[in-house]
Amino acid sequence: MHSVRVWRRASSSLCTAQRSAAQRRSVSHTAAARPDLSGIYPPIATPFTAKQDVDYQKLEENLRKYAAIPFKGLVVQGSNGEYPYLTEEERVEVVKVVRRSLPQGKLLMAGSGCESTRATIQLTEKMAAAGVDAVLVVNPCFYKGKMDSRALIHHFTKVADSSPVPVVLYSVPANTGLELPIDAVVELSQHPNILGLKDSGGDITRIGLIVHKTKAQDFQVLAGSAGFLMAAYCVGAVGGVCALANVLGQELCELERLCKSGCWEEARVLQQRLIEPNAAVTRKLGVPALKQAMEWFGYHGGTCRSPLQPLTEAEAQQLRRDFSTNGWL
Repeated sequence: MHSVRVWRRASSSLCTAQRSAAQRRSVSHTAAARPDLSGIYPPIATPFTAKQDVDYQKLEENLRKYAAIPFKGLVVQGSNGEYPYLTEEERVEVVKVVRRSLPQGKLLMAGSGCESTRATIQLTEKMAAAGVDAVLVVNPCFYKGKMDSRALIHHFTKVADSSPVPVVLYSVPANTGLELPIDAVVELSQHPNILGLKDSGGDITRIGLIVHKTKAQDFQVLAGSAGFLMAAYCVGAVGGVCALANVLGQELCELERLCKSGCWEEARVLQQRLIEPNAAVTRKLGVPALKQAMEWFGYHGGTCRSPLQPLTEAEAQQLRRDFSTNGWL
């Protein structure tokens, strides 16, 4: 009988200790300074040498030029950084190089999404150790038929529970074939270590609804493309992670200023001039077009890593028309 009482006291103490540890983890996530994501971020490209090694010198030269633009920060290892084609070691090293070059006060977000929860947690920890302020986590998609709300909520919750830095959800259906369900986003917004969402789908009603349904939380939504940046601001987004910012960064920061200042007529005119160039470097011609446009505007773009191919002559001419007819070239 005495041994049973001792076991119960020990078991009770253990449960109390476990609850206290869980509470401390929750409090640490809540108490940690939650970054203000509002602003414009270029999802930076990864330059390569002729042998397709990462060209860190050209990367640093691009970073010096970006430092003169009033970006809120940079996104590294997003879709435009060709992260699926980089090794894990390269992904982490690129983040370290950017961290060293990034001016004080600028936020650094890095993609850490992998197909498994375990791999995502491990890479997230490495990105945090490399100095990121937050991680951008794309949803798993290889088994997309099984990636329902239950699976995705479980995945992102486990990642956020373990992450030393805040987590930003990343929905990019053009690449994954899967849009993060709204009900999953709303539930995940309540997690103390999930900071917001980058939504690249372009459905403004969806973005507006997510903002509306998460307004009780400190949850920040970023537009994932320059083509609908103004519209996203209108429904409550706080900023944008925009491929076009690699080329027209100053202009996108100006669009942000106009929207936040309520100068909607000027914002509308500027937004309309950005739609075609943005479409060209995203859904129409993709990363090879973005890198070609970077070369025209004085940045190092260069070639993509295989199997992505350079633009054809006809595609390059179309790209130039999309910029020149809108007054950018």
